[in-house]
Amino acid sequence: MRHVIIIGSGPAGYTAAIYAARANLAPLVIASSVEFGGELMKTTEVENFPGFPEGIMGPDLMTRMQQQAEKFGAEIIYDDVVALELEGPVKAVTLGNGDRHEAHAIIYATGSAYRKLGLPDEERLSGYGVSWCATCDGAFFRQKTVAVIGGGDSAMEEATFLTRFADTVYIVHRSDTFRASAAMLDRARADEKIQFITNARVQHIYGAELVTGIGLIDTVTGEERTLDVQGVFVAIGADPRTHLVHGVLELTEQGTIAVDGRSSRTSVPGVFAAGDVVDPTYKQAITAAGSGTVAALDAQHYLETIADSARAGSAAV
Repeated sequence: MRHVIIIGSGPAGYTAAIYAARANLAPLVIASSVEFGGELMKTTEVENFPGFPEGIMGPDLMTRMQQQAEKFGAEIIYDDVVALELEGPVKAVTLGNGDRHEAHAIIYATGSAYRKLGLPDEERLSGYGVSWCATCDGAFFRQKTVAVIGGGDSAMEEATFLTRFADTVYIVHRSDTFRASAAMLDRARADEKIQFITNARVQHIYGAELVTGIGLIDTVTGEERTLDVQGVFVAIGADPRTHLVHGVLELTEQGTIAVDGRSSRTSVPGVFAAGDVVDPTYKQAITAAGSGTVAALDAQHYLETIADSARAGSAAV
């Protein structure tokens, strides 16, 4: 029987593991067999994480977090959770290899997955001109030309942010109507660095080692064209990884796990959530790490509370 099991190994999961391990809770971290380390494993240089003034590669940052968690006693398992039992005082996690682990508390920190275009070269050029985060990677595109794919608020926000660095920012949208709010759309239209390309679908991403352009198809006429860009920012949304808790934990309208105020407490006692899986807005490594801290402290308090209750019950017998 474990004190706490942490599901997820991004900044939230590993930070929760560091805090839980330092509290002598000996956490078990289910790091996934494929997505271990989270989205930062797909990022090149991270320049905005505190403590690294020269920047640090995303995979290196996650390796250091893992090593720090293990230093204090966290155990890491590289497998995938296929089933959860969250009701009652004892929680259970079943892994893909069939192993079943029990704990008094669960921290759910599975993050979110950016929606992708589904193009053959999208993955190949990830980190080499293709990005899903302007805040993370925008500074690498100073005085360059980039394209933002999408038509919602996130696309307008990404494009506006990128004008701090890029000379020209194209917003490419498959329709001539936008899901973005009027305020966000007006702000983007008023920016002289932003140009709109509507009724266009991205069909290709070009580049041998770095992005050199994208191939577009007009959704009305079917005409094809090539747009020369050095960066492609995909901003068509992200989905929190909540499939394991549908129908078990309460979710928000945005599809994230609902928590009690600024805490990490979910609708099920003893189950806590942290990181992008509870955050529909910021989605930054540092906010996820802070959220993992909250979850570990909440779990520690919960475990102390049930231990006190158990001692009180024994004394009353």
